[in-house]
Amino acid sequence: MAQTWSPLFSVIFILSFVATFFSLAQIPNGGARRPMIFPLYFASPKSSLHRQSIEGSYWRRHLKSDLHHLPNARMRLFDDLLSNGYYTTRLYIGTPPQEFALIVDTGSTVTYVPCSNCEHCGKHQDPRFQPDESSTYHPVKCNMDCNCDNDGVNCVYERRYAEMSSSSGVLGEDIISFGNESELVPQRAVFGCENSETGDLYSQRADGIMGLGRGQLSIVDQLIDKNVINNSFSLCYGGMHVGGGAMVLGAIPPPPEMVFSHSDPYRSPYYNIELKEIHVAGEPLKLSPRTFDTKHGTVLDSGTTYAYLPEEAFVAFRDAIIKKSDLKQIHGPDPNYNDVCFSGAGRVVSQLSKTFPEVEMVFSNGQKLSLTPENYLFQHTKVHGAYCLGVFQNGDSTTLLGGIIVRNTLVTYDRENDKIGFLKTNCSELWKTLHIPGAPAPEAFIPTPKSVPAPAPVFSDDNNTAAGMPPTVAPSGLPQKVLPGELQVGLITFDISFSVNYSNMKPNFTELAEFIAHELEINASQVQFLNFFPKGNHSIIRWAIFPSDSATYMSNSTAMNIISQLMEHHVHLPERFGSYELVEWKVEPQIKRTWWEQHFWTVVVGIIITLILGLSTLGVWFVWKRRQNAPNTYRPIGAKVPEQELQQLTSVSNSEA
Repeated sequence: MAQTWSPLFSVIFILSFVATFFSLAQIPNGGARRPMIFPLYFASPKSSLHRQSIEGSYWRRHLKSDLHHLPNARMRLFDDLLSNGYYTTRLYIGTPPQEFALIVDTGSTVTYVPCSNCEHCGKHQDPRFQPDESSTYHPVKCNMDCNCDNDGVNCVYERRYAEMSSSSGVLGEDIISFGNESELVPQRAVFGCENSETGDLYSQRADGIMGLGRGQLSIVDQLIDKNVINNSFSLCYGGMHVGGGAMVLGAIPPPPEMVFSHSDPYRSPYYNIELKEIHVAGEPLKLSPRTFDTKHGTVLDSGTTYAYLPEEAFVAFRDAIIKKSDLKQIHGPDPNYNDVCFSGAGRVVSQLSKTFPEVEMVFSNGQKLSLTPENYLFQHTKVHGAYCLGVFQNGDSTTLLGGIIVRNTLVTYDRENDKIGFLKTNCSELWKTLHIPGAPAPEAFIPTPKSVPAPAPVFSDDNNTAAGMPPTVAPSGLPQKVLPGELQVGLITFDISFSVNYSNMKPNFTELAEFIAHELEINASQVQFLNFFPKGNHSIIRWAIFPSDSATYMSNSTAMNIISQLMEHHVHLPERFGSYELVEWKVEPQIKRTWWEQHFWTVVVGIIITLILGLSTLGVWFVWKRRQNAPNTYRPIGAKVPEQELQQLTSVSNSEA
């Protein structure tokens, strides 16, 4: 009887498990606003239940955990929530390294990129992975721990997501590099080589996903199993109007101000926290203590843009924000959504706390995480100085906290101790905050052109360690030059190749410069056209970016941000200009001029003014002197004049005679 019921029970369990995840993130008014990505794991007949696999790896990692310091991988984050809806990092796969922009996603457990032979993959930021061009690539052969292809030769994977996107392909193994800020040398790891992608995965600009969730294929789990990093990682997202951030794979010293919440690895494969209350302006929302503890509880996911609360909690939170704000409510940027938006708040993010209330999340241990307005608002894209609520109603009882909640917040996923830590901080100065010696802040770097090739890593198969490549050497595309202090940039020149002929673009140079300035958020007067180089059906145009009129130089962080946006194709131009590619760029430091060079025109103007004043004075004196020396023919009445003798009228006398 037990044998008869066992298969039936397994089928019922799997069906209920799948149905649960399909219903988890069904958001009303569906559309462009993406809820948390929950993978639907299709269990292999050869795999064990989730809890059993978690328990096995959990205790194994605790036994393997060493007290000595292990290296970590410090990596930069790019993009932002408003423009892209996600954050990406740069990962390098193969020998020589092939670069990819991957979404950092704590809700996914597989890292995958489009493969060169992909039958249905979208157009993404970087070229597809070329397995044949990597001397260290090997497909993962079919074995008892994976699902196999129809021929029983290679291992395959498939991930389907709640918003109806999917990714599938073969599993491969190759060397993965983490960039030049990483202490961790390149490592062998298993990843997905996509043969097909659908939905948002097909249309997004990012190349793929970097899975940071709990699972055997997670990049974090693989590094931990190799005992090359500690059982922890951290994410730090930039603030509103800033973007970017930092990621650390491995342990970092937790600052004393960091607050923690327990995270139960057995409850679900996702990172959860124990949220008990939400306070708005110091007043707790009137909710049941179990509001945030139903179903999957409160899940923290970096792959989600916004926050989603159960209906009861959302209504209470929305009403509290409206009550505490005296601003006028307006319609949202998208008429398809009933966004809660406010106008008249101004554009200065640091001043929003004067208009909007502070929000606190209270954990079960009594510790509180304070949220500023940038942690629950997003900027209105059509009305200046207007902001909208970035918290929405979830169609499920699970609470989903996306990236907006942790803007300018260091989040440490301490898997070793089953807790997640939070610290409000400036993510652009993360290394200073953590007091990590020798770790440069992100703004201290100037990127290197993609045309500069990087040394390929040399990998040794012994004990899965890398050799022959110092950790300070980065693949192309990442910053390589560290400059002491604050570099003062005087000029940025760059060449852009456009996919249209120059003759069609010539009348539009001024307009094109204005578009570039708008996308880079600088003044149009700072962007100047220098030259052009026709090349077949393409046009290479050289541009220059100068400091603003009120400044003599640009900071290195400003220059880095401009170059990064160009390199990452974040400058969106009208379709009539065609597609573009950054060919070459150059950053020139501020020229230190001599005193005469700096004050030349001042001296010239001073001399001219002096000459004008001198000549004017001389002219006035000359006129005055002339008037003094002129004969005076006018005598006033009564004035004495010298007597003169009368002349004899001889001529008259003679005539009379």
